[in-house]
Amino acid sequence: MDITRLGVVGGGLMGSGITEVGARAGLDVVTVEVDDDAAKRAHDRVEKSLRKAEARGKITADEVDETLERISVTSDLERLSDRDLVVEAASEDETTKLGLFRRLGSLLPDEAILASNTSSIPIVKLGAVSGRADRVMGVHFFNPAPVMRLVELIPSLTTSPETMDRMKSFVADGLSKQPIEATDRAGFVVNSLLVPYILSAIRMYEAGYASASDIDQGMVLGCGHPMGPLALADLIGLDTVRAIGVSMYEEFKEPLYSPPPLLDRMVDAGLLGTKSGHGFYPHG
Repeated sequence: MDITRLGVVGGGLMGSGITEVGARAGLDVVTVEVDDDAAKRAHDRVEKSLRKAEARGKITADEVDETLERISVTSDLERLSDRDLVVEAASEDETTKLGLFRRLGSLLPDEAILASNTSSIPIVKLGAVSGRADRVMGVHFFNPAPVMRLVELIPSLTTSPETMDRMKSFVADGLSKQPIEATDRAGFVVNSLLVPYILSAIRMYEAGYASASDIDQGMVLGCGHPMGPLALADLIGLDTVRAIGVSMYEEFKEPLYSPPPLLDRMVDAGLLGTKSGHGFYPHG
């Protein structure tokens, strides 16, 4: 069964990015936010990204307009009732996601796939509350979603082979992304490697080993990384980095997954990185 109608829950950095990816691939996209003001911000975020792509010569003005025509942003969750696939990209909070999966499980058509863009929350938990565990799986995009080619596909113990096959085909052929399969363990593949590295850099900065810029320059110039770990933490969002670390620590009890005190304090202070205007660096 072809996937032509995409729903996205959440219009933040990841949700708006997934919305753009789907619309640029020719899909009819409905994105749901918590209220009308948030919905408008989500639409503006997508349009701003498309205009940047136009300025770089990646897309024409006509293609921008055509892409925007395929996007509808709303605060009404019921608008997702005709979708072939819904990707949940709400905040990285387990209670929030479980509540959404309870509602969406009964709202969507029987054949629809319900997926989460979670970075770390067990997919099997989300499937269990949805009432359609065989059609629930993780579909983890990376920020910025319109640019990053990788998508992690995470089936749970209850995801059907048919659901997995449909998503592999959709991601590779429909979205022109590269899928990799990960087991349903907190952190999956990428974050299991990346988050301990970022947390180690935060501990190094907290202990006064070096400045944030010197730590980042060390990894960029010394190891050939395109971005240092603290700048990357700002891009991901310090609240998201912390939430992933907490989830991984709760599952594995490994000290390297435990968020450092400085990260806790920065999140409590609202210093979340790019999304808030300040993290380890100022973002104007």
